[in-house]
Amino acid sequence: MPTLEDIRACFSGDRFATEAAGVEIQAADPGHSVCTMAIRPVHLNANSVPMGGAIFTLADFAFAVAANGHSTSVTVTQQVSITFLSPSHGKTLIAEARCIKAGRTTCLYAVDVTDDLGAQIAHLTVNGYTMAPRPEK
Repeated sequence: MPTLEDIRACFSGDRFATEAAGVEIQAADPGHSVCTMAIRPVHLNANSVPMGGAIFTLADFAFAVAANGHSTSVTVTQQVSITFLSPSHGKTLIAEARCIKAGRTTCLYAVDVTDDLGAQIAHLTVNGYTMAPRPEK
């Protein structure tokens, strides 16, 4: 079973989320993850709150970690529904992804995004598609 450090090393290859957006993996268990993103000026929209794309990047990455961190297969996002609930005025966004149902080739996850002030920022449902085993590196 991979350690948290193994999972972080694996997902360091997702450079947009980890380098450009600054997402960090805090916890990763089969079907569950918690990821955080410190809010920086680059994440803000014209209203000085985190833009939807930054929030979505964090949430989609949390799904990827939860679905793939402990798997020998590759699961990709097939369809997402996102509801933005309130703007964040905090300093950090937190995304928690959890598996609702996992089948042979499809899965359903819920991802909740909050901030360090306790505000509910967004809720996502993610349908994933599980493909062939992960290629060897």
